Amino acid sequence: MAQGLEVALTDLQSSRNNVRHHTEEITVDHLLVRRGQAFNLTLYFRNRGFQPGLDNIIFVVETEDAVYLDSEPQRQEYVMNDYGFIYQGSKNWIRPCPWNYGQFEEKIIDICLKLLDKSLHFQTDPATDCALRGSPVYVSRVVCAMINSNDDNGVLNGNWSENYTDGANPAEWTGSVAILKQWYATGCQPVRYGQCWVFAAVMCTVMRCLGIPTRVITNFDSGHDTDGNLIIDEYYDNTGRILGNKKKDTIWNFHVWNECWMARKDLPPGYGGWQVLDATPQEMSNGVYCCGPASVRAIKEGEVDLNYDTPFVFSMVNADCMSWLVQGGKEQKLHQDTSSVGNFISTKSIQSDERDDITENYKYEEGSLQERQVFLKALQKLKAGRFHSSRRGAELQPSRPTPLSRDSPRSLHTPSLRPSDVVQVSLKFKLLDPPNMGQDICFVLLALNMSSQFKDLKVNLSAQSLLHDGSPLSPFWQDTAFITLSPKEAKTYPCKISYSQYSQYLSTDKLIRISALGEEKSSPEKILVNKIITLSYPSITINVLGAAIVNQPLSIQVIFSNPLSEQVEDCVLTVEGSGLFKKQQKVLLGVLKPQHQASIILETVPFKSGQRQIQANMRSNKFKDIKGYRNVYVDFAL
Repeated sequence: MAQGLEVALTDLQSSRNNVRHHTEEITVDHLLVRRGQAFNLTLYFRNRGFQPGLDNIIFVVETEDAVYLDSEPQRQEYVMNDYGFIYQGSKNWIRPCPWNYGQFEEKIIDICLKLLDKSLHFQTDPATDCALRGSPVYVSRVVCAMINSNDDNGVLNGNWSENYTDGANPAEWTGSVAILKQWYATGCQPVRYGQCWVFAAVMCTVMRCLGIPTRVITNFDSGHDTDGNLIIDEYYDNTGRILGNKKKDTIWNFHVWNECWMARKDLPPGYGGWQVLDATPQEMSNGVYCCGPASVRAIKEGEVDLNYDTPFVFSMVNADCMSWLVQGGKEQKLHQDTSSVGNFISTKSIQSDERDDITENYKYEEGSLQERQVFLKALQKLKAGRFHSSRRGAELQPSRPTPLSRDSPRSLHTPSLRPSDVVQVSLKFKLLDPPNMGQDICFVLLALNMSSQFKDLKVNLSAQSLLHDGSPLSPFWQDTAFITLSPKEAKTYPCKISYSQYSQYLSTDKLIRISALGEEKSSPEKILVNKIITLSYPSITINVLGAAIVNQPLSIQVIFSNPLSEQVEDCVLTVEGSGLFKKQQKVLLGVLKPQHQASIILETVPFKSGQRQIQANMRSNKFKDIKGYRNVYVDFAL
């Protein structure tokens, strides 16, 4: 009988295999292969050669790929692309924020594996945790919980207080690499600080590094429904200013989460594909702060009884909004809006710098019969209690102890009348000039009498800063207008808020809500209208001086300016870019004079070829996030 084979050496052919598996940017020293794709290895035997027909070698493998995307352009965008854009601002002014995901940078794969090992699941039961790491549903929930630090030593501390003295203002970050490396270098201590777009961007880096197709999603006017009745309550006083919400329901100016592509064998057929995961710590899911994966198709169809956290995600994109006037200790219903939540749901386009609107993936067209049918189906499922809630296990309660009809959504066939329809007067704000930081804000209130009678209006106007999560700050401007309208007449009421009036009240988000609450003396109805203004900065300009070639010096010019009519201090410029800079560059600029423009030259040596991006941010004592970017194609050395 022939002697058994003894393996002397195994050549994993790491360099060759990694190129074929598109992991050579991570490493060529260790074998790193992707699911469902062949790879080669060579076995060397100690005692004798391999004899075909006599010797058998058996490999046990699992070839199923639960995260396979059959589109090569999609694989390139959602797994391989190491930079992108995160959309911020408001639905009226959508701003792309450049971001360095850097999933192939040095040590990132080790950091991602450390992140899995630091999870509560691994710490509690490492054997079971490792056995489940082949499941993208399981891994995505583990990563989602580990990106925030509410339950563990996760990557990021969240902070919405506007006080960031012991850490970084979330608006200053331009990439994930610096965050993940800081977490790793400090013994896995949470990095200060992050908000929704930072949580989502870092999760995108980790998931792409692990080979799971992932993209970053922004939802404008995003609902945060705390009690599960699919209604967001907003409260106003008689000056039109929005009040702090005792129920903690809010509409975020924008909210950012992730979608990951995966099969869902735990759900009925047809609910695989893109799944929502939200690492921002808002509500608990099965006892920890994570959210998802929730099937995007299930959200669109109102199937809120499917795991995980589908009711909460449904409310973010399709809750109704109820406006209340608080006066003399009483609450008066102003209006129920069925279309204000969930607008311009956005992500970066495939292999393009353009914005892709994917709102139709999440819901049917607002105002359509189908959209209302889905809303009512979701509401009935929630009220009937036929779903297994993975959020806190709390019983669903109505938002207030009043008859259900007060909070119930409008019927399918009898839309509710707006107050403006009853009074037959329309109010609307219109900006006269682009709202640039450092300049006065000029706008008009347009009043239109739609009736054949005279109308005498009293309109209270106010302005206040907002945080991007919808939290209101104190009002800093108020006015009262008395407008008399002849039948069918339109009038404009001019308004101006000077820079000196708003400058000291702005949050980092640079959001101002202007509101008008109007009443006509012959009617008890009140008309509420508001508009969110996002103040803009001039962006940083980046010029690449000469051809970009691997391992050859490259000069980069960065042009920046102080947009304000006052001096700014403590100016710091941050520049980074995967494959272009080995680490994030920080340049201390000191003081910039009013309206002053300046430039610097940075020298670097690109070390990776292909399409790359440079991201830049400038902060000062007056502003935190003047940003810019430049795409660069790096050629191979000759």
